[in-house]
Amino acid sequence: MKELVEVIAKSLVDHPEEVVVTETENDKTIVVELKVSADDMGKVIGKQGRVAKSIRTVVKAAASKDDKKVIVEIQ
Repeated sequence: MKELVEVIAKSLVDHPEEVVVTETENDKTIVVELKVSADDMGKVIGKQGRVAKSIRTVVKAAASKDDKKVIVEIQ
């Protein structure tokens, strides 16, 4: 999941070198934290959160085969 979020985020932002993705895994949950530059925050969130929602939807679809819940946090 970490690699998927990283590829998506780097393709959206102006400063891909500042994209940092960390992943924490529990029994049934995977938490993916995405940190981007303050200048790029609007591009990752999108108008009314549409881009962020799309990222979460793609990641949840990719994680459905593992039967785990995925939480994407954008910071």
